[in-house]
Amino acid sequence: MQHMKRLATLVLALAAITSLQAQERKLQNRPYIDQRRFHYGFSVGLHMQDLELMNSGYADPVSGEQWYAETDNYNPGFSVGVLGEARVNSYLALRLVPTIHFGQKHISFHEQVSQRDTTQNIKSTYISVPLDLKFSAPRFNNYRPYFIAGVNPMVDLTVRKHNPLLVKRFDCFLEVGMGCDFYLPFFKLIPELKFCFGLANVLQKKRDDLMNRDMLKYTDAVDRARAKMIVLTLYFE
Repeated sequence: MQHMKRLATLVLALAAITSLQAQERKLQNRPYIDQRRFHYGFSVGLHMQDLELMNSGYADPVSGEQWYAETDNYNPGFSVGVLGEARVNSYLALRLVPTIHFGQKHISFHEQVSQRDTTQNIKSTYISVPLDLKFSAPRFNNYRPYFIAGVNPMVDLTVRKHNPLLVKRFDCFLEVGMGCDFYLPFFKLIPELKFCFGLANVLQKKRDDLMNRDMLKYTDAVDRARAKMIVLTLYFE
């Protein structure tokens, strides 16, 4: 029993020493970089596009067909952009990050009676101009966590007509996220995870573009659609 007490005391002492060492102040890299009024950089990253579909339950009065649609597959896309940040005070900054997102959404349609399936790939090249407010914690050594929130208007450059579903070209997203500034000797590295939620119904219900009117059943099967994105970004400043 005495040996157990000594071992427990030793473990607690080592834990205390390790904790104290972790809290020790270290030499700060680029200590005055956050004092600048404006910050500039660039970003690269990956993202996942999603389309939240609300089915209407529509059944064709002639054939009796009833189709349901869902986003059933997710493929990572690529993002690249430039960063501009304006310092408001020690803890707040205003950020503008024009970005291009290359990606796609995979839609599957299922017919309830005949059990038939069909699919559609919706490729999207978004140009986005997010305006975010950045809330940063106090810097400790060479890292500084933060949260962001803002709005992100987007335009899709690759909207293609004559497909089962047609999405609108313009959308606006509400976005929230978190990240951390890592101060390296020659630059600042900033990994960030962001969640984007579309505010508009992007489903185009008026389908004058369809030459084959039988394809209108896919649009009729969906009541509305909202876009979503998850974006993982590396900023270099």
